Amino acid sequence: MINSFTGQYRWLSNFWSCTIIDKDGNTWLSAEAAFQACKCDNPQERDQFMSLSAREARKLGRRVSMRTDWNDIRLSVMESIVRRKFTQNKDLQRKLLDTGTQELVEGNPWGDTFWGMCKGRGHNHLGKILMRIREELDS
Repeated sequence: MINSFTGQYRWLSNFWSCTIIDKDGNTWLSAEAAFQACKCDNPQERDQFMSLSAREARKLGRRVSMRTDWNDIRLSVMESIVRRKFTQNKDLQRKLLDTGTQELVEGNPWGDTFWGMCKGRGHNHLGKILMRIREELDS
């Protein structure tokens, strides 16, 4: 099991720097920046995220005018972005495939029990998305 997206597995994190291009040709510097941008109800706010690091994007993402349907679509948005991360960056795709059948758990000490797990509790949605995409890429 890979129980944390740190150290040698930091590249599994949405904070890993890599180019992600969306369906409209917009380029993001990380999965986190692309994800935070998708929260925006206002297109001008969304465009601000293209030049931001993951850390800057997360910070700004807490202050944007959020889409009213965000909670309904955030899982599918995350899956789409993570899929792009691993299909558009072949080096990362190879690394993901090299994890074989190991369980991927976004373990964290900051209490995120929606996308990851903290102290053995949580939904681990990011880990499940990664494993699903790995399976798709391997077939």
